[in-house]
Amino acid sequence: MNDRTKRQHSRRARVVPHTAATMDWVGEESEGQFDPPSWKHLMLEARAPAEFLAGLASFWVDHWFPRGDGHPVLVFPGMGASDRSTFLLRRFLKRLGYQAFGWEQGLNLGPRHGVLSQCRDRVHELNERFDRPVTLIGWSLGGIYAREMAKLEPARVRQVITLASPFAGSPHATNAYPLFRLLTGHHVHREPGLLDRIREAPPVPTTSIYSRTDGIVSWVCSVQQSAPLAENIEVRASHLGIGFNPLALFAVADRLSQDEKRWQPFEMQGLRRYLFAPNT
Repeated sequence: MNDRTKRQHSRRARVVPHTAATMDWVGEESEGQFDPPSWKHLMLEARAPAEFLAGLASFWVDHWFPRGDGHPVLVFPGMGASDRSTFLLRRFLKRLGYQAFGWEQGLNLGPRHGVLSQCRDRVHELNERFDRPVTLIGWSLGGIYAREMAKLEPARVRQVITLASPFAGSPHATNAYPLFRLLTGHHVHREPGLLDRIREAPPVPTTSIYSRTDGIVSWVCSVQQSAPLAENIEVRASHLGIGFNPLALFAVADRLSQDEKRWQPFEMQGLRRYLFAPNT
């Protein structure tokens, strides 16, 4: 690694330190040692409407955001949500110059029969239509789909960006796991090796945007181990509003604007050091 790359890595957004306790938990296949977010953080999900309004306001200052190069972007919604939930995000990305699309499968009710194969078909379709690799963005459970598609189709995927996605740790560390089991009938922790496969990073640049005040998913579940093509960006946001949150929108825009062949981690310079590294 040359000096320039080392300096750039040192300026990336704060990555959660991998303490012994954290790594023991990440390696657990069953019960896990961390609890779901507290009731206090769950109550803070009430700020999501304010984040939506702030996201709308971002349309009036989009000239401050990095512009796009026209490449296709596929956005996966969270559990129990549809493309309507990602409309603002996709509309904003179109204003920045991207070709942004929804997954077009209605409500995300979990990985039921045929869902992942249709996700894969959607990646194929957009890649072939534009003859360019596709960026995959996934909100919550949708981020796990995005990561898995990148593992299956790395040649067709430019990068992955996840928003508050629980790909690491135990499913018991989320307040949404009971709903996931109800909707899908799956007991993820009972399927040998599945959690290890989900934690595995895609072979393409991957950014996890997360919040320590997430009221649905324990923030540790959204942290990936730092690597040359993997990074974590922390924002102040709710789980239900992170896809509208102006800071998250800026981080997404910055990541999308990266040179396809010269990806670099998010740089923590100037005002970014205060906006994207909250003292919690």
